[in-house]
Amino acid sequence: EASVECLANSGLDVYAHNIETVERLQPFVRDKRANYAQSLKVLKHAKTAKPSLLTKTSIMLGLGESEEEVVQTMKDLRAADVDVLTLGQYLRPTPSHLAVEEYVTPEAFARYQKIGEDLGFVYVASGPMVRSSYKAGEYFLENMLKTRAEQAGTKELAASFKTGHEHERKVDDDLKLSTIAPKKPASADRKRGL
Repeated sequence: EASVECLANSGLDVYAHNIETVERLQPFVRDKRANYAQSLKVLKHAKTAKPSLLTKTSIMLGLGESEEEVVQTMKDLRAADVDVLTLGQYLRPTPSHLAVEEYVTPEAFARYQKIGEDLGFVYVASGPMVRSSYKAGEYFLENMLKTRAEQAGTKELAASFKTGHEHERKVDDDLKLSTIAPKKPASADRKRGL
């Protein structure tokens, strides 16, 4: 709990911890040191430690879960006060990983997005190519920046928004957010002969 509190109060605006899959499939999908109840507890504790913090998690679909299990997971996440949810298609990275049980249809992803929005998530990204990576977060940040900019009448939030990926951010006049990797120091290029 102390580690969760330390990270929650470190200056982050978004605390991300992935639940990965539905409760029934946890022992087959996740490392044995992690479990469903533990992830819910971590997310809830982060929010308790800093109520203004946005909490985010992700679910991979296509591992053999039922729609009822996905919806129950979404309800459990909302009960833990999770704000942001991404749902994406599981893709088998190597033959030694779990096989894909189902390729979830775009229509099913759209249903999950609507259900998530109806349950009260601040933001839901749901689609076959959605990933829990910071790129998925970029879409969220862009949406939040537009909303906050409209409320505050400013674009300056982009520079101070912290996700753990400390890159240079730029907001265009149309409030489109872009991220640019930090430039390497010129001295580092000279050392490599560039």
